Amino acid sequence: MLSASGLTRSIGTRILFRGVTLQLGPGRRVALIGGNGTGKTTMLEILVGLQDPDGGEVHRPVGVRIGYLPQEIPPSSDCKVLEEVLLGAETTGRLAERIVDLAGRLSGTEGTKRARLLAEYGEAQARFEQVGGYATEAEAHRILAGLGFAPTDHQRPLGELSGGWRMRVALARLLLAAPDLLVLDEPTNHLDVDSVAWLEDHLAGWRTGLLFVSHDRDFIDAVANRVLELSGGRVTEYVGGFAEFVVAREERLADQRAMAAHQARETARTERFVERFRYKASKARQVQSRVKALERLERIVVDEPADTAARFGFPAPRRSSRVVAELEGVDAGYDGSPVLRDVSFAVERGMNVALVGPNGAGKTTLVRLITGELEPLAGRVRLGTGVDLASVDQLQAEVLDPDRTVLSELRTVTDVEPPGRNLRTYLASFGFRGDVVDQRVGELSGGEQTRLALAKALAVPVNLLVLDEPTNHLDLPSCDILEDALTAYPGTVVLITHDRHLIRSVADHLIEVRDGRASWHVGVPEHLLYPVAAQPPIRYDGDGRDTQAKSSRGPKKNGKTGPDRELRRRLTRAEKDWEEAEAELADLQTRLGDPDLYRDPETAASVVAEHEAAKDRAAESMATWEDLDREMRS
Repeated sequence: MLSASGLTRSIGTRILFRGVTLQLGPGRRVALIGGNGTGKTTMLEILVGLQDPDGGEVHRPVGVRIGYLPQEIPPSSDCKVLEEVLLGAETTGRLAERIVDLAGRLSGTEGTKRARLLAEYGEAQARFEQVGGYATEAEAHRILAGLGFAPTDHQRPLGELSGGWRMRVALARLLLAAPDLLVLDEPTNHLDVDSVAWLEDHLAGWRTGLLFVSHDRDFIDAVANRVLELSGGRVTEYVGGFAEFVVAREERLADQRAMAAHQARETARTERFVERFRYKASKARQVQSRVKALERLERIVVDEPADTAARFGFPAPRRSSRVVAELEGVDAGYDGSPVLRDVSFAVERGMNVALVGPNGAGKTTLVRLITGELEPLAGRVRLGTGVDLASVDQLQAEVLDPDRTVLSELRTVTDVEPPGRNLRTYLASFGFRGDVVDQRVGELSGGEQTRLALAKALAVPVNLLVLDEPTNHLDLPSCDILEDALTAYPGTVVLITHDRHLIRSVADHLIEVRDGRASWHVGVPEHLLYPVAAQPPIRYDGDGRDTQAKSSRGPKKNGKTGPDRELRRRLTRAEKDWEEAEAELADLQTRLGDPDLYRDPETAASVVAEHEAAKDRAAESMATWEDLDREMRS
């Protein structure tokens, strides 16, 4: 499908990679891993055609469709969410746009012009149904639901969404398009645990080519069947997921070290022979032979991973009171509208607490209560005595001054330079060594800027760390070091992250934030990291086909004996209403596909209006079913 040979790329005098050869094709799900700044994104952009290599070539067969999701997306269009996703299915997307346009133009039109528009509308509807447009729309709804969009979000303008949610729309569009080769650069950065688990399941069965960059080892392990490691300017391929990669790499490095050691011993023995008999005439021929052998010798180089990972170091904090943060009966939200209700828990000294749940459920709202950035609408939030707090959020790197150097940016932190403190040594613990500390912030990679933001936040001693997605843009080695540092940290940690490996390794308590509630859990229940991401069978605007998207991953919550009888009755009623609405919608779609309908403009206009109303009823019924089903499972 796509192949590359001899790829070489440099930035100034620094060689990112040289002589890279690889093949991507159907059934190959390849994870590209490597440290920050090694050139992973550059390599992706060369493969998809956005950059040219300094050397080598990329062969893309004629007609191959490549879909690419970068880490940053351009400003949004004027489309609505569903319209943008449907553009991924080019034929049905264009027809859907035309149908919407014609429906709008019908309003207020009379006479022969109205009859002509109705005829065009009928032709578009018939063609839309013929190419499977309604099934495509159902699939678009399913993908959006899997990525965390509520049914009411599907008709929202893209301009209303944050960058993270627009990134999800771009991902949904690519998933619907199902290109021959899907290339994703850090696709999980803007997702929550629920959406990561759904995407993991979706991509694990991807049949066409897939190449992705990720630092989430659970995600890599579940999705990839090959791993490409970019290190030391070279790419090494391993078969299997992340666990197999770790074992195979250690075996390869052990073999390399053994061969390099053997070669070093043989070389030393040869050099001793040359030195001993260099001036002995009877040994001249043997000496010359060995000298030439040494000159021809190809030295074995051990591909040791570059030591660029951060060594996060935390200054020793003072001791806080036993209760570090306490919430009692708290309602919290914005503009008087609660996002969370009746939240009560206490975080004690030394706890490592992770927050999980879908985006938009209130995780960031909860940590803003703890940091004092948000006042509760009701209830009480109290920090303990002697609590010194530092917080790092997802946007921390965005407030760095791109024109400052790394060192001068660190010096903006108050009290960061007490007598005798070496800031260069401190920055080295975060991976900024040598001349890098004099580099401009704007020249740093996304992961390097994240590390600098962490360095600023942790430059003064604190005993409470509040971290909101700290691993975004960090490479795998830095994630490992952050994990080790948080495990050894003597203070208290409140952590939001979608990285399930980090949660398992660091957290000793979980807070599940969902449906307006915050539930406290002792330990790390595995089913909360792989939630039952149950979506109802989405046949919205469809042809009656069942496009069920339930995931069986993870057990149901413990301690539940089932919903009460009244809730079950309401759920059954809602499901029946939904089925009736869909049946009506399917019938109207069949009528709209009949060319004879448009011989009578008035009748056709009436059916069009009924169809639009039926679509709204189906959407409302689906939303009601979802809400009740979610309540039943909570």
